[in-house]
Amino acid sequence: MQSSQLSRSRSRSRPRQLLCPAHPDQRLMGQGRKYFLHLLSPEELKQRGMTDKKARLVIQAYPVLVLSNEWLEELFCAHCGVSRWCHVIRHDRVLHTVRWAPRELWEQVAHVDPVVANPSVSEFSRREAGRQRSKRSDGGRFYDRG
Repeated sequence: MQSSQLSRSRSRSRPRQLLCPAHPDQRLMGQGRKYFLHLLSPEELKQRGMTDKKARLVIQAYPVLVLSNEWLEELFCAHCGVSRWCHVIRHDRVLHTVRWAPRELWEQVAHVDPVVANPSVSEFSRREAGRQRSKRSDGGRFYDRG
């Protein structure tokens, strides 16, 4: 093969490696929406390893700093059998650090509060959506006949 052909050949990209904090050998799956973290104070930047002077300069230049390498994402662990919100920190294209997202991190995400219900959804729709998850005392679902 000629050198020009070698440079044009592409290698398959490696998928990101997200591992469950509870089960380190289990990969997490999820392609949901990413909620990027916003920083508003120099103290939050200092917690991430930035010097005091540099943190103050950055916040003066950008009153709201959006972190492109940290976000909250809902991920599914097949071993746990549940989807959980995770705090993901990207180190490079493949290597990521994953931990369960504490409630306080949602305060750093703009316009989102997962505890409060969506105000555009009616109470009837919310109740009917939950109805399919609820079961009777005999183990059957409420909407099943028989």
